[in-house]
Amino acid sequence: MSDFLEKEIFGKKKMADLFEEIYDNSKKKSKQISALITELKILIESTQDASIIVPLIVQYLDVSVKNDDHLIKIAAILQRAMQKNEGSGSDFNLTEKEIAQIQAEIKGFESKR
Repeated sequence: MSDFLEKEIFGKKKMADLFEEIYDNSKKKSKQISALITELKILIESTQDASIIVPLIVQYLDVSVKNDDHLIKIAAILQRAMQKNEGSGSDFNLTEKEIAQIQAEIKGFESKR
């Protein structure tokens, strides 16, 4: 298992780094969302105010979830690829489809940042 976590996946990024980033992002976003909601509650004085502010909170939550989802998908793809190739004695031999999926996820993640 430690070999899996120490495997470099791109650049100097390791699986352990990716998992740590997913965890840290989740904790950080939870705090940010709580702070945002607390700040916005003060601004809501009527149902009209709520109808404007609540969709903004929902959009913020959606973007946050999608960003984390991209990282989780990348980790899942890499984990599957590593498990698949564990017995073959080679580094990761990813299929073209898996490579394309990883690249699409990384591009999607980077465009959201």
